[in-house]
Amino acid sequence: MIDFLQITNDPGLARRCDLLPGMRLFVDLEIHGKAQRQAGRNTFITSHGIGDVGRVRAQLRRARLMVRLNPLHAGTPGELDSVLAQGADSLMLPMFHAPDELRSFSALVAGRAPIVALLETAGALQTLAAWIDTPGLSEVFVGLNDLHLALGCRFMFEPLAQGLLDRVAACVHARGLRFGFGGIARLDEGLLPGRSVLAEHLRLGSAAVILSRSFHGGVDAESFEDRVQALRQAERALRERAAQQVEGDRLRIRADIEAIAARMGRSA
Repeated sequence: MIDFLQITNDPGLARRCDLLPGMRLFVDLEIHGKAQRQAGRNTFITSHGIGDVGRVRAQLRRARLMVRLNPLHAGTPGELDSVLAQGADSLMLPMFHAPDELRSFSALVAGRAPIVALLETAGALQTLAAWIDTPGLSEVFVGLNDLHLALGCRFMFEPLAQGLLDRVAACVHARGLRFGFGGIARLDEGLLPGRSVLAEHLRLGSAAVILSRSFHGGVDAESFEDRVQALRQAERALRERAAQQVEGDRLRIRADIEAIAARMGRSA
């Protein structure tokens, strides 16, 4: 079962997520440099605070809690101590460019919680083999919002069509670590529908995906729980595909991504 990552500081939503299997809660403390990187983009920057870690943790009985910190900076030791004291189960480091940054973060964590490396820069992608054995690393999550910008792509999922995620996934799996990437909309919505995104997660052996903002949007009567259940049903069905169908879906999805990117290029 793929972990569905729900970014929230809302205790009520956290309680609802905790009742569903395979959910992971995600408090997002990253603010350093984010507004500048994503200026002019249709992205959302959270307003979570360190105190939200404890408030969300208090609602959870079975779901795990991941916290994204700021990129490595002088205040990182204090951030780490605070979120760990409030019960963070895993720690995500964003926007690192070189192996030394992740290794320095690992030294500060000192084995107190598993580390999730957020691969979202060209430097991190290019040096993957040099940091994949960092002590304490348990998971590599590819952040497509920032990575596609760093690589000069037009559409968020272009790195997937280009085979970059295949290579990352192979390297991560070879070390016995967990792998995940990107966000997912509802099954039949989004420029690249959620069903296609989910199919690629299963093909690549992904263990985690973020539920996007659009997953909660719309005015229909379908509840959050209904939408999660629909994803789970699709996940089970997609796991039953024969190898030939998986390959056919890969080729179709790659063509869809390339077509979307081409349209975005013409409208730029």
